Amino acid sequence: MKNQLPLPGRFARWAFFLDVDGTLADIAPTPSAVAIADHARDILSRLVAACDGAVALVSGRALAEVDRLFAPLHLPVAGLHGLERRDTRGRVSRATREVPALRAARGALEKFAADHPGALIEDKDITLALHFRQAPAAEADAEALIAGLIATSNGALMVQRGKMVLELRPGGSDKGTAVRAFMTEPPFAGRLPVFVGDDVTDEAGFATINEMNGISIRVGDGMPTCARHDGASVAAIHEWLDAAANALGDPPTG
Repeated sequence: MKNQLPLPGRFARWAFFLDVDGTLADIAPTPSAVAIADHARDILSRLVAACDGAVALVSGRALAEVDRLFAPLHLPVAGLHGLERRDTRGRVSRATREVPALRAARGALEKFAADHPGALIEDKDITLALHFRQAPAAEADAEALIAGLIATSNGALMVQRGKMVLELRPGGSDKGTAVRAFMTEPPFAGRLPVFVGDDVTDEAGFATINEMNGISIRVGDGMPTCARHDGASVAAIHEWLDAAANALGDPPTG
């Protein structure tokens, strides 16, 4: 893995796909405690202008939550690991809301949280995330519970693993499929894709970018990854994105 992050040439045609938690914002004890620094919004605004709008956020959060974090910025977003997506024209596509197996699992997850102080259930409407960052001793029990719920769902559910979180969700989409969809549309089509993430949930994005001969960047270390570049921290990614916006210069006109 290369530690030196590449920078674009002036007016290069790059498309940026950026994870949120652990990439643009430091991870917090609970999802609701995460905040986006003002200077990060400023950097993103400059980057959007420099590459003619080819910047999208690709997150495990719901689309509405991403908008809340980044307001007043309103960017193309893939939320819930690709289960919902808003393109540059504002059109939203979303997986079905009705997943009976997910509704049936909610009670079991709520009981688990009640029995394990510190465990937290995050209801994202079409996914359910079980966080145990504040209850690390519950990890094995959480794994067993999720495995059982998947086994009884008759193929309707899968697990999306993250840092101290297990998320039950319908199958069929991931961050890689979201990137592919964006790359068929303007202003992303025909550009060099760049994906930045920090977690196992981003590996599908890294793999897709690698297949497209793009630039894949994993933030932090400590786990295997197929990303080809390494960013040391959220602060380092902010600095790199700022440098990329500077390198791209003012957007061409005419």
